Amino acid sequence: MIREKAKAIIQIENEKVVVTQWRFAPQAETGWHKHAYDYIVVPEMDGKLLIETKGGNDIVTMKTAQSYNRPAGVEHNVINVSDYEYAFIEIELK
Repeated sequence: MIREKAKAIIQIENEKVVVTQWRFAPQAETGWHKHAYDYIVVPEMDGKLLIETKGGNDIVTMKTAQSYNRPAGVEHNVINVSDYEYAFIEIELK
């Protein structure tokens, strides 16, 4: 299945941090990628995302403003499985 790509809107980028807003239409995806830095995700709304990894897939329930962090290096793809547009802020710590 060919999915629409999520939109990455870089808000801040400097020598210490990259702050990106990710906006997903229903069923849109980031595409497979790997982070070079540890990062924090701040959901802007409630929703559900499918996280695909080489080790398996998980549907995660996102709650507005309930942040979480992940380490660098895990290859993954993120898909919006909500039936509405979804958005979160991603903060990569260089």
